[in-house]
Amino acid sequence: MSELCRSAPLTRSDLGAATGLSQATVSNLVAGFIAEGLVVETGSVDSDGGRPSSLLRLNPTYRYLIGVDVGETRVRVELFDLALTRLAKADHPMVPGDHDIGRIVADIAEGIRAVVGQAGVPPGAVAGVGVAVPGVVLADSGTPGSGVVVDAQAFGWDRVPVEQLLRRYTDLPLHIDNGAKCMGHAEMWFGAGRGLRYAVIALIGSGVGASVVIDGRTYRGVSSAGEWGHTTIVAGGRTCRCGARGCLEAYVGAEAILARYRQAAGRPPGGDEEAELAALLRAAGRSRTADRVLADTAGYLGAGIGGLVNLFSPQAVILGGWAGIALGRRLLPAIRTAAAAHSLRAPFAGTRIELCELGPDAVALGAAILPLERLLNPGTASRLQPYGRRVPATAG
Repeated sequence: MSELCRSAPLTRSDLGAATGLSQATVSNLVAGFIAEGLVVETGSVDSDGGRPSSLLRLNPTYRYLIGVDVGETRVRVELFDLALTRLAKADHPMVPGDHDIGRIVADIAEGIRAVVGQAGVPPGAVAGVGVAVPGVVLADSGTPGSGVVVDAQAFGWDRVPVEQLLRRYTDLPLHIDNGAKCMGHAEMWFGAGRGLRYAVIALIGSGVGASVVIDGRTYRGVSSAGEWGHTTIVAGGRTCRCGARGCLEAYVGAEAILARYRQAAGRPPGGDEEAELAALLRAAGRSRTADRVLADTAGYLGAGIGGLVNLFSPQAVILGGWAGIALGRRLLPAIRTAAAAHSLRAPFAGTRIELCELGPDAVALGAAILPLERLLNPGTASRLQPYGRRVPATAG
C-alpha cells in the first residue's frame, strides 16, 4: 500500500505492476482494504477493449499522522491526513543555544495537543507520532525501559532517553529517527528523489546532516550513518560544535557561516539565524566581505559534495534544509562548479546536484511518514522498505 500512497490514484493493474503481485492477490488485498475503510475508489479510467478500471487511493480520513521536527531554532509539530495534506501546525521557537531536553519534550507534547485540537481530530484517530531529532538515534540503549535514546553532541545530549521522556505525556505510538533521514524519506517518496535508487539528501540548517540511499534503501551503518557534517574538510581547522576541528559543519552550517561573516565584518553576534542568513545573501554583490564569505561557503560545500560523489556515485545529491535552500537559490551554480573540481569525472558525470522540492517542512513530513509506513506495513520496520518507482495510472 505504500505505492498507493506515493503514486495515487492507481488501478489494480498499476499496483500489480508496481509490486510484482498477481492480479488475483492485488484484488483480494484491495477488497479487504476497501472493506476496512483504508482504501477508496475515486473514479475510473478507460481500458483497452474492456470495462473501465477503478482508480484507487488511500482514504484520507481513515487515520491521521503527526510529524515533529526538532530543529536548531524551533520545535515544529504538524498534523496530516493519509493524503499527506497538512491540516494543522504548531511552532515553538527555541532560545538560541538552549537545547534543554525537558523543555523540548514539553514543547512536543504541547504541539501534539495543539494540532489535534486545531484540526478537531479525535486522539484515537491518530495512527502515531513521528519525531525527527538531531544526532545519532539508538534503538537499543541497553537500559531496560528507556526505549529509543539520542546522542547529539552538538546539543549536549548524551544518550538522552527521548522516547521514555515523551511517554510521560502521550500514549500515542512513537517513531523516532534522525532529522536528515526523515527529510530524505520525504524527498524520496514525494520530492526530488522520486524514482531514484541511489541518492544523497543533504540537510543544511544550523548544522549539517545527510541521508544516504543505496539501492532504494536508507543506509544506516551500525548506528546512524549520515553524519556528513562531521566529516573533516580542513585538517586542524575551525572548532566544530561536536568538539572536533575542521568538520564540514564548522564551515557550511548556518551558525558557522554567520560566525565567519561576523568575524570578517567585525559585527557583533546576532539573534535570528534565518534572518541573519537572509541579510547576508541580500548583501551579495554589494559587500565584498559578504561575497568572499559566500564564495568560500560554496567552495567548502562543493568540496563536501565532491566527497559524496566520489564515495557513493549517486544519481543525485539533493540540497535541503532551510539554510541549504537559501544558499542553493543563490549559489547552486558555484556549488556545482566546486563539486566538479573535487570529483572524479566519471561519477560526477552521472550525478545531478539540485535543490529539494518539498521546502523547509520536509523534515516534519518525513517524520509523519514513519507512522504511515507502520500503518501500511504492520510488523515491518520502515528502514527495510525500499523506495518504489513512479507508476503512472493506466488502464488495466
